[in-house]
Amino acid sequence: MNITRQGLPISNANFKHASLLVIEDNDDHWHLIQLAIRRSLPEVKEVRVTNSEEAIAYLDSCFLTGEDLPKLILLDLYLPGREQGWNLLKQLKHDSSSYKQVPVVILSYSNNREDITESYFYGSTSYITKPTDVKQWEKYIQTLRVYWWETVTLPNDRLVL
Repeated sequence: MNITRQGLPISNANFKHASLLVIEDNDDHWHLIQLAIRRSLPEVKEVRVTNSEEAIAYLDSCFLTGEDLPKLILLDLYLPGREQGWNLLKQLKHDSSSYKQVPVVILSYSNNREDITESYFYGSTSYITKPTDVKQWEKYIQTLRVYWWETVTLPNDRLVL
C-alpha cells in the first residue's frame, strides 16, 4: 500500500491493469482530456471510442478476450445528440447488462438541471460539467484520480455476471 500526498492510503489494486474508457466524439475535447489524463493519471491506459457502437464493441471485446474491463467510463452526453448518450447509458446500466458494475461519469457542457437529474435517474455514477481548457481538465482528472483510484474500492478487474 502506498501513501498519497494527503497521507491517505492508496489501494494498489485500483491501478492494477487499470484502463479508463472515454466515450467522446469531439476530437478537440478528446485532445484536452487525453493531455490531462497523461499528466495526472499516467498509470492508467486511456481508451477512446467515439460512439455507442464502438463503446459496446470495445466492452464486448474485453469480455471475449478476457481483457480487464475499464475501471471507469467517462461518457460524453451529447454523441452528438443527447439521445445517443442516454441510450448508451441505459444500455450500460440495464439490469441485464454485463457492464453495469463499471462506474459511469457523464461529461457534458450542459449544466441543465434536467440533464443532470436524468443522468442519475438512468444510472450514472456522477455528472461533470466539462471544463474549457487543459488546466481545468488537469484539475478534474487529478480529482478523478484521488477519488476513483486512490480513495474508493473499485469493482474486480474481471467481468462478473
